[in-house]
Amino acid sequence: MQVAILTDTNSGIPVSAGSALGIHVIPMPVIIEDQSYLEGVDITHAQLYDAMRQHKNVSTSQPSPGVLLDTWNRLLKSGYDQIVYIPMSSGLSTSCSTASQLALDFHGNVQVVDNHRISVTLMESVYDARQYVAQGASAKEIREKLEAQAYECSIYITVNSLEYLKKGGRITPSAAALATVINIKPVLTIQGDKLDSYAKVRGMKQSEKKMIEALKQDIKTRFLDVPPQKLQIATAGTFEHEEDAENWRQTVQNAFPDSEVYYRPLSCSIACHVGVDSAGIGCIRIRR
Repeated sequence: MQVAILTDTNSGIPVSAGSALGIHVIPMPVIIEDQSYLEGVDITHAQLYDAMRQHKNVSTSQPSPGVLLDTWNRLLKSGYDQIVYIPMSSGLSTSCSTASQLALDFHGNVQVVDNHRISVTLMESVYDARQYVAQGASAKEIREKLEAQAYECSIYITVNSLEYLKKGGRITPSAAALATVINIKPVLTIQGDKLDSYAKVRGMKQSEKKMIEALKQDIKTRFLDVPPQKLQIATAGTFEHEEDAENWRQTVQNAFPDSEVYYRPLSCSIACHVGVDSAGIGCIRIRR
């Protein structure tokens, strides 16, 4: 049984990197001033950040049904018997439910996973799925495993500017204006599904400190029974400069000296909502 692993760039896995690992990746659409682009194909993170610095209208959308169907049919005709498709959480986008409906016509050969994850947590699910394929699991078995493990993760993110949260309707214009004046930075969290408010802190340094404290508390409580070697600490962000990304990674590494902390850029479609110079942190129980 040949099982293909398919995800999208919301996992933080670029199309080219996925190909090298035997993982198929759908590039997410990004829209700038009514012009549509595909992440990693005809737009880079730097180009998106430049557009946001110019205060252009940016947004994202789900892959079209045609793209999904064409991708699935191509994979099934190229030697794969089944497909495990791992999109972003159904709590953050309708793309998962759309895919689930389309998959009904494939009689079980396409299994759509809703394990309520995004970014580095989704990426680790994809890597776990790759391991399950190597162990001989079917697409249905892999979907069941990943969905059973859905909530074994935690994410916190803070934004440097409220501009795009305001444009996306996640914060009112009056609240955004007041927060900007007094330098309030919201700390947001994803605990298995939707993006929720966690805390409001003055300044980016304090908000980063708050995220680290929150993650340490999660590890002491929710993940108390997880062996340290099976708990991955990761950072992410929308930093324009590599040194800023490395500084954030190193800050978290210092806070968790027994872990090997890595950094991944947030996908372009996530950046459309959180803006430039946002910082994120997460922990994920891995099964590899």
